[in-house]
Amino acid sequence: MAGWVTTLIILVLGAGLVAAFMTAQKRGISLPQAIALIKLRIPFRLHLPEGLDAADGKSDRPVIHVYARQSGLDAAVIWSVLDRTCLHVLHEDDQRSLSLLGMRLLARTAPAGDTAAIEAALSQGSSVSIALPPQVEPAPDTLARCNQIAALARKHKARLRALHLRGSSQSLWSAHPRAESPRLLWPRFRLAQSGLLDFDDIIPPENGASAPRDEDRIHDLLALARLNSNDFERGLFLAFRDAADRYGKAGPVLEDALGGKLSYKRLMIGARALGARFEQISKPGEALGIMLPNANGVIVTFLALQSAGRVAAMLNYTAGSAALVSALTTAKINTVLASRAFVEKAGLEPQVAAIEAAGVTIIWLEDLRETISPMEKASAFLNWRRPLQPVKASDPAVILFTSGSEGTPKGVVLSHRNLHANAAQAEARIDISVCDKLFNVLPVFHSFGLTGGAILPLLYGVRLFLYPSPLHYRIIPAVAREVRPSIMFGTDTFLAGYARAAKDTDFNSLRLIVAGAEAVREETRKIYRERFGAVILEGFGMTEAAPVAAVNSTSHNKDGTVGRLLPGMALRLEPVDGINDGARLFVSGPNVMLGYMLASDPGALHPLTDGWHDSGDIVAVDEDGYIAIRGRAKRFAKIAGEMISLGAIELMVQKLWPEYAHAAVAVEDRRKGERIVLVTTKMPALREELRDYSRRFGATDLMVPAEIVNVPEIPVLGSGKTDYVTAQKIADEWISSHRAGETTR
Repeated sequence: MAGWVTTLIILVLGAGLVAAFMTAQKRGISLPQAIALIKLRIPFRLHLPEGLDAADGKSDRPVIHVYARQSGLDAAVIWSVLDRTCLHVLHEDDQRSLSLLGMRLLARTAPAGDTAAIEAALSQGSSVSIALPPQVEPAPDTLARCNQIAALARKHKARLRALHLRGSSQSLWSAHPRAESPRLLWPRFRLAQSGLLDFDDIIPPENGASAPRDEDRIHDLLALARLNSNDFERGLFLAFRDAADRYGKAGPVLEDALGGKLSYKRLMIGARALGARFEQISKPGEALGIMLPNANGVIVTFLALQSAGRVAAMLNYTAGSAALVSALTTAKINTVLASRAFVEKAGLEPQVAAIEAAGVTIIWLEDLRETISPMEKASAFLNWRRPLQPVKASDPAVILFTSGSEGTPKGVVLSHRNLHANAAQAEARIDISVCDKLFNVLPVFHSFGLTGGAILPLLYGVRLFLYPSPLHYRIIPAVAREVRPSIMFGTDTFLAGYARAAKDTDFNSLRLIVAGAEAVREETRKIYRERFGAVILEGFGMTEAAPVAAVNSTSHNKDGTVGRLLPGMALRLEPVDGINDGARLFVSGPNVMLGYMLASDPGALHPLTDGWHDSGDIVAVDEDGYIAIRGRAKRFAKIAGEMISLGAIELMVQKLWPEYAHAAVAVEDRRKGERIVLVTTKMPALREELRDYSRRFGATDLMVPAEIVNVPEIPVLGSGKTDYVTAQKIADEWISSHRAGETTR
């Protein structure tokens, strides 16, 4: 028996050596590197990116590889795949680690901060790998270190590349505290890289966009490598399954105001069981409408459709019956999934009647759940890890409808990859962990509420609390006091309303708030900073970008801007006649939609022809890459031949009367082409006071509204944005009646 065991061991070792020799030959690395690579690849199922090999050592240009060190194994993995002559600058913990003793004996290494050793290696044409701290949002000293690395690259004509090893943060050698990163015995490793940055090849950005600083270039490379370490070539159901594997032992991850709590496994079992019913009532790829509030059931239903290979059409039940039926027609939806209890509580009987009158079937989920047999539940329990239907990452996953703040809503078709990529882009820019709890009051029929408020936290282990309506200004602060979230999403309108109703201790658990959809006023920032100790990070997005396109972060934050573009995205600026301090923004990236569905061509996908989406926004980009919104292209008035930003007028008025809400619109004027009407809740709002302030503000006389209309409240969409269509109607009706009165007199 012992002889057989010895023979088996010899055969296994021999096969391993043969495999190592072949790997060394194929990848151009040394035999010890190949042995280390195989030893890491088998238990950790290490996935390597295409194009990363030892070819750097054969080039006449060295490469500086930088990586955010997630664990004590990162250096070993990186050593095993790079050129044998590469100098590895180790973190101080790695210099003492027994696990890396073999690497230190066989590889060229240097301690952190040994600039002389780095200079010597680069001078010889050897590549270098440098470990940086693991945080997504770098501290000032880390950015200073990045600036030093960039200077070395410029001096020695070296190129730069970032690497990221996803999964190692959950290994037993993790550099993160256990509370922030749960440990797994054999987590799956995925090594990713950014592209190569060559300072000699840098050309001025196209169409006026400014170039970032050197340290920000490296920061962006690190973010891009982190983004690329995600697996986007799978559907959302499998992405959630991967999250369950990584974070599933942490307990309940999803809660709602009804008191329900779900773990990853229970969430996916429910989705698998419900998805089997959706298979029976629909065809593969068919879009089914979802008319549900922010509660656990909407996430289960959404994930059930992804498991069944169907498309979730998120319906805005606050938009009114006409808009709801228009959305159903545009996307050719034959079935709507709803809840009787929700319809009764929210008073949605008119919408239900309109849906049924349009010939659309409503499936009541309470009834559907009752039909699921014990055998089907058992099957879902046993097969919860597998989706019911295979899907491609490029397949449609969801249809969201634009807010209609400026016209008829369109259906925006987003793929599994679009949604996953946008969540990953945000995770590559903002530090989040399993220690966080996100309080989401934004409805999931809104893109920010769905991707940022549901998909992002659940994909990355952040506990999620769903609240059904953002309009409960007095209730939400009290709920936050009980839930104690660390992160919250909102709009300026909602956040200001919560602050007015809140006690000083209601939001003291918050560390950051991400705000979008409208500009954040300085008064709102100040209130949350001084009363609650929370930082508001302003971002910018559009439904067509799934939705986030740019965001500020703790390390990169500039008031008055919406932050810097997310990793993996590109922008193009096109000049607009009459506008000198901004240009029209076009964006592209993995998160940009598949295309539109239009009311004029129901059910048909109108794809982007060249991958670029016209945002319709006028923006300015400063020398550090921060984007400032000047306004919507449609929200500029042409007065006496000059383009005037309605958004700038609102900003000016808001500074004068900060406690009130305002909307500026343009109406036809026979003499000057257009004139501006201010719709405001300020009573009385005196034009003379506004004119005097505009001069102190530095505005031109053309920016002073010609007419002022008082209203008890500014119309707001369910997403929190100002409803400019309704505001325009208010102004038009006031002008019409005013002119009629003048004619009568």
